[in-house]
Amino acid sequence: MDEFYKFLAVLRKYKWVLIIVPIAAILVTYFLVRSQPNTYISQAQLSTGIADDKQNTVFNQSLPGDQVNQEFANLIEMVKMKKVLDQVSYLLILNDLNSQKVFREPSSLMKTVNEDARRHAAEVIQVKYNNAESLNPNDPDQLGMINLIQSMRYDSGSIGNSVSAMRSGSSDFLIIQAESDGPELSAFIANNVSTEFIKNYSNVVKQNQHKAINYLNELLVQRTDTLSKRMTDLRSYKIRNRVLNLDEQSKQLYTSILEYETKKQDAIQTTSSYAGALNEIDNKFNPSERKYLESAISKVNQDIASIKNEISSLYDAQLQSDFEPRYQVSMDSLNVLLDQKIHQASDQYLVNPLASKQELMAQKIRLEIQLDLSRYSMNALENELNRLNLRFDNMVPKEADVQTLEMNVDIATKAYMDILNKYNETNLEAAFSLKLNIIQNAIPGSSQPSKKMLLILLSGVISVALCLVFLFVLYYLDNTVRTSTELANKTGIAVLGGLNYMNHSTLSLREIWNDQNVSSDLMHFKNQLRSIRYEIERDLIGNVVVLTSLTPLEGKSFICMNLAAALMVTYKKILIIDGNFLNSSISTDFTSNLYLEDFMKDRFFLERGNENASITILKNKGGDNSLVEVTTEEKIKDKLKFVKSIYDLILIDTTALSVSNQAKEWISQADVVVGIFRHGKILNERKMLTVKFLKETQIFKGWILNKQSHSDKS
Repeated sequence: MDEFYKFLAVLRKYKWVLIIVPIAAILVTYFLVRSQPNTYISQAQLSTGIADDKQNTVFNQSLPGDQVNQEFANLIEMVKMKKVLDQVSYLLILNDLNSQKVFREPSSLMKTVNEDARRHAAEVIQVKYNNAESLNPNDPDQLGMINLIQSMRYDSGSIGNSVSAMRSGSSDFLIIQAESDGPELSAFIANNVSTEFIKNYSNVVKQNQHKAINYLNELLVQRTDTLSKRMTDLRSYKIRNRVLNLDEQSKQLYTSILEYETKKQDAIQTTSSYAGALNEIDNKFNPSERKYLESAISKVNQDIASIKNEISSLYDAQLQSDFEPRYQVSMDSLNVLLDQKIHQASDQYLVNPLASKQELMAQKIRLEIQLDLSRYSMNALENELNRLNLRFDNMVPKEADVQTLEMNVDIATKAYMDILNKYNETNLEAAFSLKLNIIQNAIPGSSQPSKKMLLILLSGVISVALCLVFLFVLYYLDNTVRTSTELANKTGIAVLGGLNYMNHSTLSLREIWNDQNVSSDLMHFKNQLRSIRYEIERDLIGNVVVLTSLTPLEGKSFICMNLAAALMVTYKKILIIDGNFLNSSISTDFTSNLYLEDFMKDRFFLERGNENASITILKNKGGDNSLVEVTTEEKIKDKLKFVKSIYDLILIDTTALSVSNQAKEWISQADVVVGIFRHGKILNERKMLTVKFLKETQIFKGWILNKQSHSDKS
């Protein structure tokens, strides 16, 4: 709250600034806007097709909301392109050059243009308009036309300031608005900006589509060549390696391997059973019987062996032909012949001693034949399996190569189809007409409400706000001490009182303390001195009081003399010592024949005299001097002890602490120290170090705030 009151005090101080500046701003604004012409607004409306689902169904291009906003932002920026505005600028100046009905009064430059110059300018500008070119400022002839257009305020910059484009809510429509000083001019600008914008946008879109189609066409040719090459590579590989359909071939080959594996296992089992049965039959014959049998049937066995060889040959042929039926017929015929030979062999045992074992012999012959055939079939099956496995092993790397080539073909096909679809889509889009259309032309608008009063009011409000901001910045940056509260808060030391500013150059002590009829300001000043006198005498220990300050020119001497007078009227004997050797203002301004140097050196003696109230002044002779240079420290203490016994209070005026150490010499001899601080001074870090020293003395009683303003509160 204190800070708020301080800021209010600053505002009171600068109240005339807060009054004069807004009034001046209002007056200046009034004279600036009083001749401002009325304005007229016209609007043209365009459909874009960006957010229209009905137009987007052909291409299935319904855009998300963010992309729709981006598209509208691009269109709005294209509306205010210099290329578009230049075209409108040409149309405006051509109208004023060729037509009797002009949009604006001719400028001073336009009035100087003769008919031949008008005709020449119209021809050049018409060519520039037809070719959508800008005037060249480096050409002196065209530079004059540029100046002519600018003088009529038809240039692109002026038109751009009067034209705005916006989206109508969340619809598909784009509004182009023009504001000028004439209703027909506003409508003309809005309509022609719309037309030129659509023309420029159409050219840009068509050029981009044409570039895209050419690029896609070149890319499509490249992709076609790539696809053809990869398909040729695949076809050549299949022809070179006799590959038709590896998937089907590998399946058939694998099935055949499984079938032959099954037949091989069956043959192994059959061979084992035949071998076991023969062993059983052989065990039923003794050696002599076995010898007889072998010699008896040797001729028949030769025939049987020949038939078995034929059967084995046919079996090989059947395996090679993948079990063709015709081989089975031949094998069946040989089997019948084999049975006949077996019966023939059995008949030979009817008249021999082994006739009783005839049946065993027949079985033995049959089993031997079946065992031989089974063993041979096993070998044949094994050979066929090896052949099939070799074919399968040779097929695996071919399969990998074919897969790689087919994958390359698939990739090339996909790339080709992507480019083809994009190419067809771009061609289809280029075939359709542009979506931008003017659905409502601009018409001359009515006059807009005047903004003159609003501008005048705004100038006043803004000027007041700027003044307040400026004064607040001054207040915020102001580090000066203006009140007793600020001084006490910043230093952490009590303030004994404050004294208002008094022009003491024309003020005497007699006028203050002896005159009965004094002004109210002077009476208030006396009361302030009385308050300070009370604060100093309260709880006073000792009677040597040193008055000092942080910097020079704080008013110590004036306060010292007035404080002495205030004490004297309370019937006290006061001794004033001018301890400021560098600036002896008391010694200069007041009459006395007593000097401090003489007193310290015993050149005269102060007598006790009477007990009446009085003021005695010990002046100094000035110069580059200090207390400890006048006499010894013991002598100083003795002299001060003596004057303490004579006077009720000794007031010592010293130098500022920032000037020299003379003040510290006096402070070392004092009982009480009082600081004088001038209103409006700054407390910086260097001064705060001095304040710290005063606190450490333990005898610093407080501050007297001097020369404070009458409006500042303590």
